[in-house]
Amino acid sequence: MTPPLRLVFWETTKACNLTCRHCRAVPQRAIGPMELTTRRALDLIDDIAIVAKPVMVLSGGEPLFRPDLFEIAAYGVESGFRMALATNGTLVTGHVAAKIADAGFSRVAISLDGANPATHDRFRGLPGSHALALRGLRNLRAEGVSVQINSTIAKHNVTELPALLDLALAIDADALHLFMLVPVGCGLEIAPAEMLPADEYERVLRWFDEQSKSCPIDLKATCAPHYYRIRAQRIEEERRRGDLTSSFIAPGTKAKAAPGFTTHAAGGHPHGHGQHLSAMTRGCLAGTSVCFISNEGMVYPCGYLPVTAGDTRVQAFADIWNDSPVFRDLRDPDALGGKCGECRYQALCGGCRARAYAATSSFLAEEPFCSYQPATVVRPTRLIRMEARS
Repeated sequence: MTPPLRLVFWETTKACNLTCRHCRAVPQRAIGPMELTTRRALDLIDDIAIVAKPVMVLSGGEPLFRPDLFEIAAYGVESGFRMALATNGTLVTGHVAAKIADAGFSRVAISLDGANPATHDRFRGLPGSHALALRGLRNLRAEGVSVQINSTIAKHNVTELPALLDLALAIDADALHLFMLVPVGCGLEIAPAEMLPADEYERVLRWFDEQSKSCPIDLKATCAPHYYRIRAQRIEEERRRGDLTSSFIAPGTKAKAAPGFTTHAAGGHPHGHGQHLSAMTRGCLAGTSVCFISNEGMVYPCGYLPVTAGDTRVQAFADIWNDSPVFRDLRDPDALGGKCGECRYQALCGGCRARAYAATSSFLAEEPFCSYQPATVVRPTRLIRMEARS
């Protein structure tokens, strides 16, 4: 049975004004000739609507480089989609923030890769980009737009996490989402020096889970599906001690949801202007509840897994979502190899399929940056090699 489509990331353009060291794409300075036209972009929204009307995140590159961005967003809202925007924030002046609000975006995520301006600026390749991103966040809040901070975590900034959380609270953000570095695109070059080892991933995720117990905003670890295993282990231990206050929404359980980017815990912001944005399901959602569409219309399981599932320029999106062999493999829990195939937390976690692919050329291999070892016999991995995008 085809799972429901909850979230679509659309890379509206590769054009960008930054040269981020970890970017999954190689950025360019102008709109490319092969990127989807306005007409094709609107047709794509119509094609996706045949399958579902999920949250649609307009990303890049820098999506604000597209002159038709607000037309696309307004069309999506009118078509019944919950539209969100992922931007580096440097171009979000007061005027642009007002246009974002008028277009009907449910939430805007701005990337901050450090609490320290120098840390962020070095990683993003533009002096002053940290200050500009903060300006963008404040301009959006002034327009009443729900804002989220995205932060890619690696060795260069892991010690700044507590300060980054304090900063998110200080600027009245609705969410802080950590993106654990995935070695893809430009990230391949820095991965050997910047990737956190598995035990450090574990420590960071346990700290983040501890903060989530009392933090008034939405905290989520992305590209770190073992965060859900860690949370489940913590709740299990608390219940063994007789603490029944913790709750966990099991996979497939319906919960109140609001517009947004992720599939995390339901709840509300104490100030009332923002909301946690959906129900918790499981860790890696690539190809199951989520897909990524490139600037040229190619469909992938996620933005970090460069394995093509189809091409919307020559195939109906419904056919790709329902029938792609890549998606079918990702939806088969029995296909996972190594310790992910034997793990009792598989339904909650599933391991990062993109990180597995980067390490082994098989997106069905075990998660290489998870320190948990199931007490079972490990199955061999079914090797799946697919053509990666250029």
